[in-house]
Amino acid sequence: MDKQISSFLNFIENDKKLSNNTLQSYRRDILQYKNYIELKKLDYSKINSNDIKIYLQYLHDINKKASTISRNLASIRLFYQYELKNSKIKIDPTEGIQLPKIEKRVPSILTAQEVSLLLEQPKNIDLKGIRDKAMLEFAYATGMRVTEIISLNIEDVNFENSYVVCKTANKQRNIPLGSMSLKALKQYIEEARLIIIKDENEKALFVNINGKRLTRQGFWKIIKYYKEQAHISKDITPHVLRHSFATHLLQNGAELKAIQTMLGHSDISSTQIYMQFQDESLKNIYNKAHPRA
Repeated sequence: MDKQISSFLNFIENDKKLSNNTLQSYRRDILQYKNYIELKKLDYSKINSNDIKIYLQYLHDINKKASTISRNLASIRLFYQYELKNSKIKIDPTEGIQLPKIEKRVPSILTAQEVSLLLEQPKNIDLKGIRDKAMLEFAYATGMRVTEIISLNIEDVNFENSYVVCKTANKQRNIPLGSMSLKALKQYIEEARLIIIKDENEKALFVNINGKRLTRQGFWKIIKYYKEQAHISKDITPHVLRHSFATHLLQNGAELKAIQTMLGHSDISSTQIYMQFQDESLKNIYNKAHPRA
């Protein structure tokens, strides 16, 4: 099975053009599945749908989340479809098996006051503070995913027209930048980044103290540090800033379709989850003014 897995992983890496995070998820899922069937002394090519259902139940029994089980099934299904296409098996054992229902979690958001408090924490008194101020302002101003932010190069920012170009896979979207974010970003680039980087050929927009491209872990640690400095009790992650960005736009009158575009959601149903956070005052106005409220 090792040979088949290696071939499959090479296929999805070279032909599917997936992000590194997605590739690593497929790899973990398939290797976990391989370890399971070897432990059970099963032949992967003779697995049937009942075996797959038992494996999914096993994942449930070891307290894996529904979203994780769903992703595992998707990974295993893709693997068997690949094997079927290459005539290694005759039947796809995952065919007809339904994905577990995943409850949509209510996203955690910050109030406008909490965002302001968080963004006030980095001080423009040293290189790190200038960089951190620019990063936090940028994350809230754009609502971009952390992976998208750390993947940006300096040329992706258009200062003249106040927007950033976000490229993911084969897609691209232009996201506006507000005046406060632009101001902090310009200060970072002019006063801090040039000093922090060790190699003038470094293209990364946000770099760590060693002058290299910032990592996901580095970004998370920075947010956690300033959350504690601000004495905010809520758990704050880069995605919480993304949720807050979308919610505050909606509460202040932005159209859902525009928010969908800025977030890069392919399906507007993903954006509609923020509708539940619309300002209560709008409901009150409706209830008072509409004849049939």
